[in-house]
Amino acid sequence: MTIVYGWRADFDNATLDALHAEGFGAGPRGSDWVARVRRHSLGWVCGYDGDRLIGFVNVAWDGGEHAFLVDTVVAADLRGAGVGTRLVATAADGARRAGCHWLHVDFLPGLSAFYLRACGFRPTAAGLLAL
Repeated sequence: MTIVYGWRADFDNATLDALHAEGFGAGPRGSDWVARVRRHSLGWVCGYDGDRLIGFVNVAWDGGEHAFLVDTVVAADLRGAGVGTRLVATAADGARRAGCHWLHVDFLPGLSAFYLRACGFRPTAAGLLAL
């Protein structure tokens, strides 16, 4: 298996929608992911094993120094194989090259080991308001 990670790599909506549904436990929503990331994101990273999309992370930003990881997802059969760590490292590199100084991520407690140990984030105080 040779996995290729691409900053702002091409993908199709149906494939990402299916991967996102698998990763987040919801049915496909028919989202126009391509339009969404092109309109709102600094970049995104796709992980491909051949033609198969096996991972994705979106990098939103504030237009300045801060970037934010959202929608990090890895195919179920490849979780724990380092794919997510490489997605995040590629996203961090892309944000750094774009001039960002900070990369933020929010996550559920069960993902602490991944983000804090495997990816090198440090804990911070943050807030969340449900809308």
